[in-house]
Amino acid sequence: MALTLHATKENKNAYKTLITAEYAGVQVQLVPDFQMGVSNKTPQFLKMNPIGKVPVLETPHGPVFESNAIARYVARSSENTLFGSSPIDQVPVVSTIFILIYIAYHCFRRLIISSFGNVLLFHSLCILLFQAHVDQWIDFSSLEIDANIIKLYLPRLGFAPYLPPAEEAAIAALKRSFEALNTHLAQNTYLVGDSVTLADIITTVNLYLGFSKLLVKSFTSEFPHVERYFWTLVNQPNFRKILGQVKQTEAMPPIQSAKKPAQPKESKPKTKEEPKKVAKSEPEKPKEEAEEEAPKPKPKNPLDLLPPSKMVLDDWKRLYSNTKTNFREVAVNGFWDMYDPEGYSLWFCDYKYNDENTVSFVTLNKVGGFLQRMDLARKYAFGKMLVIGSEPPFKVKGLWLFRGQEIPKFVIDECYDMELYEWTKVDISDEAQKERASQMIEDAEPFEGEALLDAKCFK
Repeated sequence: MALTLHATKENKNAYKTLITAEYAGVQVQLVPDFQMGVSNKTPQFLKMNPIGKVPVLETPHGPVFESNAIARYVARSSENTLFGSSPIDQVPVVSTIFILIYIAYHCFRRLIISSFGNVLLFHSLCILLFQAHVDQWIDFSSLEIDANIIKLYLPRLGFAPYLPPAEEAAIAALKRSFEALNTHLAQNTYLVGDSVTLADIITTVNLYLGFSKLLVKSFTSEFPHVERYFWTLVNQPNFRKILGQVKQTEAMPPIQSAKKPAQPKESKPKTKEEPKKVAKSEPEKPKEEAEEEAPKPKPKNPLDLLPPSKMVLDDWKRLYSNTKTNFREVAVNGFWDMYDPEGYSLWFCDYKYNDENTVSFVTLNKVGGFLQRMDLARKYAFGKMLVIGSEPPFKVKGLWLFRGQEIPKFVIDECYDMELYEWTKVDISDEAQKERASQMIEDAEPFEGEALLDAKCFK
């Protein structure tokens, strides 16, 4: 029996059905040339799912929507061990032992007939318990893992507003879920029983979006049993046939501004065509008057109007990038040789809320986002940002070189992150401050007695 799945090849929720079909030996065909936003808006599709959600499975007995329900339908379409349907080998070992003891006990008491009925009842209850545990982990991974991953991912695609408190809450919930899953997997290879079940398929697919798009190694390494479980499953032949080779993301995608739905253009009522009026020829304007009406050039950035500096910022950035050995002697000393205290100023920055930096990859993303938003100052600035500490809470500190004697006003006005830091001007006549600046340029470790988690450069 061939089943038809309405979804794109890249739809994460469609993977649940396609992998389940591989394990169950059920033929599922994807609708060719399915287009999100087009195919799921047709009357034929809306008849199968009135709200247009994807995927939808078309069966000989009618359509099924919601990805977990579709996967359950496929799992139950053939004899297999994905849902603990009836085979005796799906009963947990402990339950089987109890059954044998129960039979022996009642046989000894010559109550064979009644005991046999009780054993069948007990066996059925064990099967129901097995199925309940499969459902339990399906719901857990959907509500506790997938839902929070989606909360992190949508703002980074631009489909939802980015709210830092909401992101922090989603990360905290995700961490709690991973801890629970890690504890269970410390004693179990699979979620239920001793082989792959539907719970493993759906949970792994829900983890797939996180591992491939959002969750960097510094986050997942805190949960080694979850890591072992995920990489074991995605490398099984039936998973690899659908997912291909899975690689863990190295960085979270940047925040995108929320996308607004396109407004339909207002159609203006057509007016009767009127005969075109012939424009009267006007006398040609004098040349001087025409020149006065020419568009005025845009005003330059105030920093471009400062007196020339002997320090060429691009020369320093080039030296920093090209120095591979003897960094202190070549690059750091070269910086001080180039530095012009009249044309540039140095600033230390310290993050005001370091006690909130309890998750390493979130802290790194904060710094990465700050550097992205500082791109407007690239022509006039150089910066080093250090994430300090081997354990949370992590400290964030930086060193910035700006054109002029003050932090540029347009940077303060347009980069909201600036107010999250305390800014202190570096006094280069103070040898201690000058040495601290040198260590930050160099990524010296330990820095102020602590290990560096990461160092990022803005150039």
